[in-house]
Formats: sequence, C-alpha cells, structure tokens
Amino acid sequence: MIGPSSSSAELIAHLQTLRSEENISGMARFGIVTETALGISNSDLRKIARTVKQSNGRALELWQGNIREARLLALYTAEPQKLTADLARTWSDNFHSWEIVDTAADLYVEAGLKALIPEFAADDREFVRRTAFAMIASAAVHLKNEPDDTILAWLPLIDAHARDPRNFVRKAVNWALRNIGKRNLHCHARACTVAERLAASDDRTARWIGKETVRELKSEKVIARVERKSATR
Repeated sequence: MIGPSSSSAELIAHLQTLRSEENISGMARFGIVTETALGISNSDLRKIARTVKQSNGRALELWQGNIREARLLALYTAEPQKLTADLARTWSDNFHSWEIVDTAADLYVEAGLKALIPEFAADDREFVRRTAFAMIASAAVHLKNEPDDTILAWLPLIDAHARDPRNFVRKAVNWALRNIGKRNLHCHARACTVAERLAASDDRTARWIGKETVRELKSEKVIARVERKSATR
C-alpha cells in the first residue's frame, strides 16, 4: 500500500505495476512524448497524489526518476510554498512534452513565480517558451484576486511572440490570449484589440492566433459568460 510515508522509490515501483502498453499507444496519438511513459492516466495520477500527499523532498526525487508519470507525480505533489525560481528553472531545462509543461505552469503560478514569465518567454527553447504562455493562461483563470493590470501587462509578450510558428508555442500564445479575454469585460476588450491586430497581420502564425482568438471571444456564448462574470465582481 502507498501513503504519505511512501518513499520515491516505493512510488516509482508502484507506478511500474500500473504500466499499460495500450495506454502508451493512445497517448502518442495526442502528441504526448511516450519514450519514458508507463501509460498511466493523469486522473489516476491525481488520485495517487491525493493519497500520498505533498512532499517537496520526495517530489525532487521523483523528478530525477526521469519517468513521465514520476515527473507528473512530482508536479502534483510538490509543495508550492517551497518551490523556488531556481528549481523551476532547473525543471524547465528538462521540458520536452506539452503536458509536463502545462502541469508545471499551474504549479508555478500557484507558487507565485509569475516573475519567471518574461524570462521563459525570452528563452528560445520551444517548451520553455510554451511554459511562459501556459503560465499566463493559468494565471488569467486562477489568480482571481490579482489586479487586471498584472494580467494585461503580459499582452506585449503575446504580441512579441505571436509570430513564433512552432506548434506548441503558437497554441500556447493563442491559449493565453483567449484566457485573458475571458477573464472579464475589461480584459475582453483589451484582448480583442490585440487579437484583431494580429488577425490583420501579414504573418501567417500571428494571423491564425488572431483569427482563432477573435472567433472565440466574439462568440455569443463567451460574451454572455464574460458579462455574467463581470456583473458578479
């Protein structure tokens, strides 16, 4: 049985017993890097995380296991209040899969590491740059008490990197802009201005990001949702 006192070695051994070749094949179809994967679903990993609880020291050891599921479990069980910018940078050096990036981005935002966003955006490595925009997308949703000015201050980063054609960057830039626009009416207006400008760009990637964002943010469903959210603030 695993529990809060389980060591990283015991958890990795437990994960190994759950290996599924069928699931590994399915993950590959979603663009998940499966070289070190055991084929355990994220929902099952989250259940394990709830069972074993948080432990920053153990999370560090799990990350060193260099197994997809061990690294996800490390991110799920790290203690946000103990996470440092230097550790986040070290982990980002190993990013090579979008799902690891997006899970880490949520943790980094919860840990209050927003100052890393411009640094990660300036990094030319595809998955490190994606981290910046996944963090913006997460912050726009989860940092409900953060002033809008904090969120809107990242729009220039979106403008600056909207022409990066790499798949995992452009999708994250689009995701970040859409989430800012869905935060409230004020942010919606500012995000739409950026999106409309990008939609008129001569650059193919920027144009795609802009058009996709305008299409979603100008939909009746999103406008109604944003109006409801703003009315309750």
